[in-house]
Amino acid sequence: MATLFDSLELGDLLLKNRIIMAPLTRMRSKQPGNIPQELNAEYYAQRATAGLIISEATQISPLAQGYPATPGIHSAEQVAGWKLVTDAVHQKGGKIFLQLWHVGRISHSSLHPKEGLPVAPSAIAPSGTVMNAEFKQVPYETPRALDLKEIPDIVAEYKAAAQNAKDAGFDGVEVHGANGYLLDQFLQDGSNKRTDIYGGSVENRSRLLLEVVDAAVDVWGKGRVGVRLSPYGTFNTMSDSDTPALFNYVFEKLSERGIAYVHVIEPRATNAGGGGADASDESVPSTSQIFRQSFYGVFISAGGYELETAQNAVENDLADAVAFGRIFIANPDLPERFQKNAPLNKYNRATFYGGGAAGYTDYPALLEGK
Repeated sequence: MATLFDSLELGDLLLKNRIIMAPLTRMRSKQPGNIPQELNAEYYAQRATAGLIISEATQISPLAQGYPATPGIHSAEQVAGWKLVTDAVHQKGGKIFLQLWHVGRISHSSLHPKEGLPVAPSAIAPSGTVMNAEFKQVPYETPRALDLKEIPDIVAEYKAAAQNAKDAGFDGVEVHGANGYLLDQFLQDGSNKRTDIYGGSVENRSRLLLEVVDAAVDVWGKGRVGVRLSPYGTFNTMSDSDTPALFNYVFEKLSERGIAYVHVIEPRATNAGGGGADASDESVPSTSQIFRQSFYGVFISAGGYELETAQNAVENDLADAVAFGRIFIANPDLPERFQKNAPLNKYNRATFYGGGAAGYTDYPALLEGK
């Protein structure tokens, strides 16, 4: 019977444990050019005891950016900045994947004024507000529907970003297909009303995600590529008329490609945009139970887990590994705390997004007297 503390073969890698650091947007690349710096390297290195770190979502192009002060992977300066991070993590014995991100309609033109309106599969605005370049909440703009001839350029940007991630020293990449961002917008029929080869049927709506995965595999090989998905998630105004049919097809096609893993977010987290509903709420579907058997590789589950529920998921073969977010923010030495059943630091929501070292690199580890 597996435990969280056992090693795990994940594609081409051997992980030292099954405790994964989830991708966490922190908005701390404030310098011009959205370039990671030494502070970011310190933050990730502090958490290098995770079996695998998955970086914060990282935009593949200027138009892919959806929030202020988030890092990119489309310029030489950004590659050099990320090299600081990967070197620091590797010096601590850790492994780190870069999460490739295009937000699609979850953006604002102030974040990419040269590129104009956000893009999407269809010209449908999400509900609510978005944070603009001045860190102010403003209504979403109606996005521009991508023309068919533009879509190969999007795939090419993902491939270039995957190569940049390799040049920056990452151990692999995760394709972000979750949480209502561009690839998820193409997947789900609540946001995709296209009538060309990227719309309509499940096969057509899955096409872009699979093309992007194939592009990443071309760069990295199948053993260094993962995909994040959020079936049943409603964050960013997402919905689909037949979630099981859509995602069973997606998992089947990803299985055929033999990628390293899928990283699946429980809807108890995505319904609240990562805020997390009660993990014991039986009215919320369990994607690990519904889709675990649909993918033949490593299955990582994320969303509202604590030590006991994560152990149960691994022991009962509902997941091979579990990703943790908010408690990894506050506990840089989370695997050690779990193994010793030590108390956890409490996280401070007020410092999640933006700012500097406070609430980022100043959470104490056990060795510092906690």
